[in-house]
Amino acid sequence: MLRREARRVSGVERVGPYTLLRMERGGLEPGLPGQFFMLEAPGRLLPRPMSLCLAPPGELAFLIDPVGPGTRALCDLSAGEELAVLGPLGNGFRLDAERPLLVGGGIGVAPFPYLSEILGGPPALLGFRSAWHAEAAALVPRAEVVLEPVFVTEAMPEGHDVLACGPEPMLEAVRRIAPAAQLAWEAPMACGYGACYGCAVEIDGELKRLCVEGPVLCAAA
Repeated sequence: MLRREARRVSGVERVGPYTLLRMERGGLEPGLPGQFFMLEAPGRLLPRPMSLCLAPPGELAFLIDPVGPGTRALCDLSAGEELAVLGPLGNGFRLDAERPLLVGGGIGVAPFPYLSEILGGPPALLGFRSAWHAEAAALVPRAEVVLEPVFVTEAMPEGHDVLACGPEPMLEAVRRIAPAAQLAWEAPMACGYGACYGCAVEIDGELKRLCVEGPVLCAAA
């Protein structure tokens, strides 16, 4: 049974406006790409859900966008400090895609470095609001970048098995183009294991708890 564990921060790197937070892995398993961990900074009441970005030997790394008090607290951590970690949680991407194409928007790029490594470096199409944000594309091999006002859906090639992560409008547009796509949805979470219903979202008229039924769902589901 999973339990919250303390892990020491091993490094903090700035990647454009984002922060790559590295921590000692200890006995934690990285899980499947697209699964997530609940990270709790010292002094914060609630943890924040984060997709695993990288899993080098002995470490787990998370790409974080400092958009609120919780994420800013995580980004302000320094090497040697400890944080609480619970995971891996949820359902990740299926890895049986024959011609995978990674499609991401903004901080939705977060799970792709690990996913790309597992899949052997497939092509990736990543959209960002600015060149500064697009610095995160350097973490993903074979990435093609588009910047606003161009949308990733305008540049998506045909004939691929799409694995996507990004804001809800982008995912809605992706699934209209690629009905069989795997989509990693985003939502606020308080627990990470289905107890609080804070991450319930309505998809095609049906409520789904993303922490247990997702965060990765098939577009056609």
